[in-house]
Amino acid sequence: MKLKAVRSGALTAVLAFAALSPMHAEEDAAALKARVAELEKRISELETKSASEKKLERLREENVAKAKKRASEDKSNYKPEELQEIETLYQVANKNWRTEEAKTSLKKLLDKYDESNRTGCATLYMGQMSEGKERIEYLTRAVEKFSDCYYLNGCQVGGYGRFVLALTLWESGEKKEAKELLKELKTKYKDAIDHKGRPMGELAEAAEKELK
Repeated sequence: MKLKAVRSGALTAVLAFAALSPMHAEEDAAALKARVAELEKRISELETKSASEKKLERLREENVAKAKKRASEDKSNYKPEELQEIETLYQVANKNWRTEEAKTSLKKLLDKYDESNRTGCATLYMGQMSEGKERIEYLTRAVEKFSDCYYLNGCQVGGYGRFVLALTLWESGEKKEAKELLKELKTKYKDAIDHKGRPMGELAEAAEKELK
């Protein structure tokens, strides 16, 4: 609707300009020309923004489809009652984030169901909830063993986990390792997304500019 309104405004300005008679003052013609140019610029900007938004939406849809596919694979590896327990243990953390109850539930999930999609997400969660050496250990495990796992919103453990690990390593002084992870994000995981649907390749580039 916004783009349509700008187009309408541009057309009105063009018609007004065309209707000018030679008797009009030159400043009026110049003002209309400036108005037309400004509206054409806005149209171009909105078209670019619209194309970018469509690209991001398409990327999110693709990753959500991959997430559903990965989650469905657990049906071949676990019984219905096991899948129910996996989900129950996982949801405790979703509802009570960063609590001891959440950690206890996730640890049980990690110990009992070491191959499920939710376990990959839980491992990354544990890394985010931990500090120091333990944080790095969980994050490393997440990216090394569970990179193919997904949150159901399309966020991939392999991509987002590397991003969180890279920032953690940088803060710990391990800058070379952090840079390697960011480099990998720009290639192998550039089309993965975070929880907000942002491409990991773009986030990695932004991080590189800040971490100097």
